[in-house]
Amino acid sequence: MLLTTGQAAAELGCAITTFRRLIHAGLLPGLSHRGVRVMVPLHAVQALSARAPAPVDRLSVKELAVLRVDSARRIDAPDRAWIGYGAALEPDDLLKSLRGWWRCDAASVAAGGLLPVTLSGYVVAVLTGLETWVNNGEGRHAFPDARLAGHVTDLVAPQIHYTSPRDDDRELAQLLLGTRLASQSGGAIAYITTHSAD
Repeated sequence: MLLTTGQAAAELGCAITTFRRLIHAGLLPGLSHRGVRVMVPLHAVQALSARAPAPVDRLSVKELAVLRVDSARRIDAPDRAWIGYGAALEPDDLLKSLRGWWRCDAASVAAGGLLPVTLSGYVVAVLTGLETWVNNGEGRHAFPDARLAGHVTDLVAPQIHYTSPRDDDRELAQLLLGTRLASQSGGAIAYITTHSAD
């Protein structure tokens, strides 16, 4: 059975634009077209609906920053060609597209020890190595030494790729990738309470 993007979004309880970000990022396999309509397999929507929430209570920090991104788009910048998340991006391009420049409290981001990257409420990448940052003088920060611990190329299955050789990075990626992680923010960076220190 196939659903329209509107039906799929309704099943997931999200806006159509929110659901379309997953399509544009290349995270949903098995899509087909009926005229101009994109059709989504029911089983894919059911898999996303049943996805477990991120077990952030297992992290050893009280507060965690979350990077909320859109699907990848090309930009004209000296340090990167893309901004946002795209399943087809090479790991090096993906890391460059995610490690800055964000309006944030850089010290708070670094204190969390990791930065889950969400697209439409699902963790699609995990960044670590956030101990150092730079400021562009306009309130935006980047983390030049950040590592891409892992990322997802298929959110339905999910297909996870580990890109850091460090065991601790891999453990964090295994814990979070493909899970649901709700966050609210007026900007790209949100902060959530993990409750682990209560």
